[in-house]
Amino acid sequence: MMYSMLKSILFRMDPERAHHLTIDALSAAQRVPGALAALRAMYGVPEHAELATTLWGLRFPHPIGLSAGLDKNGAAAEAFAAVGFGFVEVGTVTPKAQPGNELPRLFRLKEHEALINRMGFNNAGAEAMADSLSRCRLPVPLFINIGKNKTTPNEIAAEDYVSNLNTLYDYGQAFVVNVSSPNTPGLRNLQQGDEMRALLGEVTAARDALAAKAGGVNKPVLVKIAPDLTDEQLADTVAAVALSGVDGIVATNTTLSRDGIRHPHAGEAGGLSGKPLKQRSTEVIRDVYRATGGELPIIGTGGIFTAHDAYEKIRAGASLVQVYTALIYEGPGLVRRLAEGVRSRALADGFRSVAEAVGKS
Repeated sequence: MMYSMLKSILFRMDPERAHHLTIDALSAAQRVPGALAALRAMYGVPEHAELATTLWGLRFPHPIGLSAGLDKNGAAAEAFAAVGFGFVEVGTVTPKAQPGNELPRLFRLKEHEALINRMGFNNAGAEAMADSLSRCRLPVPLFINIGKNKTTPNEIAAEDYVSNLNTLYDYGQAFVVNVSSPNTPGLRNLQQGDEMRALLGEVTAARDALAAKAGGVNKPVLVKIAPDLTDEQLADTVAAVALSGVDGIVATNTTLSRDGIRHPHAGEAGGLSGKPLKQRSTEVIRDVYRATGGELPIIGTGGIFTAHDAYEKIRAGASLVQVYTALIYEGPGLVRRLAEGVRSRALADGFRSVAEAVGKS
């Protein structure tokens, strides 16, 4: 009821203004004594052994995480953890601050429970994110999504990804290489063949060096892929990722497809997220899981609104799942509903834990 009232106000605003107001409010709440505890009391997910899983040496209390794109600068990571997420991903961040694409660049498609965005990696830069995260203490794993600046040519894109790692390595528990946003010209070309292998080789080498310098184990590096790859392109991308030494795949980013969309904003350039992406992202998860024999952990994202949606992606092969658009339409109570619903479905199917259901489609 509380979010329904707030949503009615926010949805009267320009989408990007509503977004910034929400992030600013959550960021401010982190500085108010007792505010995070109140959020945990209202929205936190109860601990259940059947929901917990461990990947890459990291413990996740449940598999429902926040996708990148909502908290681009890491300004509200503690607040998102407090509303119950089992892990939080911030970014996409670039080495230098950049304004992103021209306004307007975010559109609601209410009838489809979807969004179109062409934000263009608008963010305050890696140094500013490091400053924000230096004050954060999260009880769940923090992922940092890294990208390249718009003006950086693909030929030297690896320099930007390595720069991000160098600046932010101390603050994240895992890193996601974003080569699949449709809103930075030419970025998706980095998903293919030799370019992908070269990029990931430099990123993993930098990660290994940073881990050795810190005297710790390597922090996981994952790659986020697009849903718009052909079968041949997907096979090539997965093969490159599997041989690169990275630790997992995030499937998928937003789509350029407008299949089945009838809306005044359908012609807007940018990536589509939300319910229309659900089926395709699940198909990609299933294909990646089969291609890797389940050996490479997958984080599934795209169109998750219900526990059934989340569980379907888990059964397709996702060890963890993420939400973004559904949070805007459904509110913070969504996280608990998804976690408890996934647990109930796994137990009803005879699994001893949600982790046992991964890939059992």
